[in-house]
Amino acid sequence: MEILDKHKVKVTFFMTGGWVEDNPDCVKELVEKGHDLGNHSEHHYDMTTISNAEKEEEMKLVHDRVKELTGYEMELFRPPYGAYDNDVIKTAYQLDYYPIQWSVDSLDWKDYGVDSIIDTVCNHKALGPGAIILCHNGAKYTAQALDTMLTQLEEKGYTVVPISELIMRENYHMDVAGKQVADE
Repeated sequence: MEILDKHKVKVTFFMTGGWVEDNPDCVKELVEKGHDLGNHSEHHYDMTTISNAEKEEEMKLVHDRVKELTGYEMELFRPPYGAYDNDVIKTAYQLDYYPIQWSVDSLDWKDYGVDSIIDTVCNHKALGPGAIILCHNGAKYTAQALDTMLTQLEEKGYTVVPISELIMRENYHMDVAGKQVADE
């Protein structure tokens, strides 16, 4: 959070139930600092492999826990592993969520190192206006890469914003890659 503060950026953190339970003070601090919180499910299951009732419960449990803890109403849902199908999307919409995917995967979860994260993000073929960059707060090298990554993104002319400032809220549909496309 100190590095984000240094760069004066707000981002989106997707919450799992276990992370919220283990880090309640951190969740509160994220909200107090003005970051977005999004739903990432209670147990981080592949949502395409569970029943629709279980999908709903996975989203509701973490939503209710965050709301009780902070008063924050999450409106973004990122399926674990990026795994989604029509039922996952429909369930998210039924619960008033905007389903989110990413366009730039930092691959930080592979633990390749600091330089790998910076290079992967800052030179990614999908990096451009509106790109959604996926990083993990629990990955081994992400915190060490963050300052340089943000500096390089700023030097390239990008402004980092929370996902809530990027998404369309009406007159759109999702393409097969999970990207919002404006309806004409």
